[in-house]
Amino acid sequence: MSLDINTALKDKSLGFIGAGNMAEAMIRGIIQNQVVLPDRILASDLSGERREHISRTFGMETVKENRSLVNQSNVIFLAVKPQAVPQVLADMAADMGPEKLLVSIVAGVPIKTLSSGLPKGPRIVRTMPNTPMTVMEGAMAIASDSPALPEDLETVETLFRPLGSTVRIEEKLIDAVTGLSGSGPAYVFMVLEALADGGVKMGLPRDVAETLAAQTLLGSAKLFLETRMNPGQLKCMVTSPGGTTIAGIHELEKGGIRASFMNAVESATKRSIELGKG
Repeated sequence: MSLDINTALKDKSLGFIGAGNMAEAMIRGIIQNQVVLPDRILASDLSGERREHISRTFGMETVKENRSLVNQSNVIFLAVKPQAVPQVLADMAADMGPEKLLVSIVAGVPIKTLSSGLPKGPRIVRTMPNTPMTVMEGAMAIASDSPALPEDLETVETLFRPLGSTVRIEEKLIDAVTGLSGSGPAYVFMVLEALADGGVKMGLPRDVAETLAAQTLLGSAKLFLETRMNPGQLKCMVTSPGGTTIAGIHELEKGGIRASFMNAVESATKRSIELGKG
């Protein structure tokens, strides 16, 4: 169900520097929930194709020049690849004063790097969302120690709240969030695909297998979130002595499934740190 436009945001103009998949997911959620109307959202991107896509999809204005976007926006989301940050900061620097709020969703780039590239001192909040925000089931982390006003953190939470669950953490943990929930949807889609493939191997039609796999993942996550039971306990509830589930679990353990997921989060976290170092 759509939300009324929040009074704290009714006079805010949002700008998205970078109109890639993550920015599109955020824009979609914000517009669908009427958090901010399309005529108060602007996006910039070097790709004319992306600008046209965003404009056509959401009925909003796009521009090529970052400086034009900054001048027209109160809250600016930085949604570019880490390698593009130095040039983008150079484009923005002259117009980013303390009256502006910069919200970074860039993996790996710390606040101190953003601050050094913006000497006029805008307020900065660093975040890490993920793509399920497109369907209002995102996981968003906000750096609670960002050099911004308390009301700025509230503004960011208000923008994110309709898109899923938000948590506040110290900035030093953002890279771990990137490795877990930022990259996590890709891991989950691989699990979904693999479960469906197993069903197909055993004779299920592809569409049936995919539906069953997806609903199993969704229902299992919801069961945990609503009960907050230990995941091991929930697993044991399904695992009868000498039954089918323990046979399947045995195969997963032989494949090192736990270590593989832990290693994936660790590797993605380390890569996020490397990106921040340039």
